[in-house]
Amino acid sequence: MPAPRMLMILSENWTITDGRNLNDLVTWSRIAEDTGFDSVMISEHVVLGPDASDLGVMGNPRDYAMPGNQDPLMPWPSSLMVFSAIASVTERIRLVGAAVLAPLRHPLMLARELGTLDLISRGRLVVQPSVSWSKDEYAALDVPFRERGRILDEQLEVMDLVFRQSPATHHGRYFDFEDIYLEPKAFRPDGPRMWFGGQRAHGAVVERLVRYGHGFHPLGRPSAADLRVIRDAMAAAGRDMAELEMVGGVRYRFPDDHSLADLGESMDSIPEQLEQGFTTMCIKPSMYIDDKSQMEAFCKDVMKRAEAMA
Repeated sequence: MPAPRMLMILSENWTITDGRNLNDLVTWSRIAEDTGFDSVMISEHVVLGPDASDLGVMGNPRDYAMPGNQDPLMPWPSSLMVFSAIASVTERIRLVGAAVLAPLRHPLMLARELGTLDLISRGRLVVQPSVSWSKDEYAALDVPFRERGRILDEQLEVMDLVFRQSPATHHGRYFDFEDIYLEPKAFRPDGPRMWFGGQRAHGAVVERLVRYGHGFHPLGRPSAADLRVIRDAMAAAGRDMAELEMVGGVRYRFPDDHSLADLGESMDSIPEQLEQGFTTMCIKPSMYIDDKSQMEAFCKDVMKRAEAMA
């Protein structure tokens, strides 16, 4: 069994660093690359509104930001702009834009941004297009919340088109253009690698995954039924499940709202996921350290434990 590929989550680490000190994220990416991590991830919001904390603010500030559990003041910098800085000082590590909120952008502008970043990084960009959950965010940007899924589906169609050909013409429900040229194109002829995920393998997620996907990144642990649905849909489309990168993560536990999680206990959950076919594991440093000066030692510890699982 090969060792898991480790992915460092760079967003939501505001207990280690000031949310305005974005250079820390760049520094940590270099450390991650030097110590053997496979990838770094940044999620995003454009803005947050009152519904960010509809369910109450997370008890332990080191926890994951989930729908409705976060302080609206939580910092969410532009993932794609931060990645451009990271790309300029790294050579190998992949750049995973998780939860890129596609419906809040025009697909031609998004294709331009993604293609440029993918070209700068020489194919290291991975994108997880998402519709997200905040009605306040959609309202602030004047995008119809209830139509976000249909908007995303058309955006994926548009981006696939303009990454592959010039000139390109599209006449759709939300977007309409004729004989446009998007140049230069992304590093690969079909654009950046794309992951899809969600709380469960429902119809729209599976359809996007089968048509455009290179990886499956669920929210939480998928059931055997979810995996079977994806496997069957891939087979029906003439694709092999082995084509999908399966993305999991460590299972953490905070003793209380003031304490850190235990790294060894968390990583003990990885072997079971490896046996299920998951290969890439996400981990968020702020769950395990409070001091950014410990980042290099933390990364070395993570990789030592991961390599021991081979």
